[in-house]
Amino acid sequence: MIHERRVYHAAPKKVGLVAKRFADHNMPIYERLGIKVTGAWTVIVGEANDQFVYMLEWSSLEERAQKWGAFIADEEWQKIWSETDKDGALVRYASNELLQPLSLPHGR
Repeated sequence: MIHERRVYHAAPKKVGLVAKRFADHNMPIYERLGIKVTGAWTVIVGEANDQFVYMLEWSSLEERAQKWGAFIADEEWQKIWSETDKDGALVRYASNELLQPLSLPHGR
């Protein structure tokens, strides 16, 4: 199992719009494509409060490559992205990490 942590650094005062786009549009597309979201957050205390963070779960790197590629190429997503960014990009930049779990002793 692999987890992906994605961080969207929102344009000034647009983190709420990023979260709304994610809930209203990304989630239904992810569900249709079989992409599993394990959680989503905004930052209240930390390095910056303009961040929208979410986690995805993949069975393998191959699954990620196939399904993420399908998402990026998805016509519905391309239309939503264009429409929601028409007055300026909601996200300044994004970063991600692919995380592999460690096998830890019980109780730790």
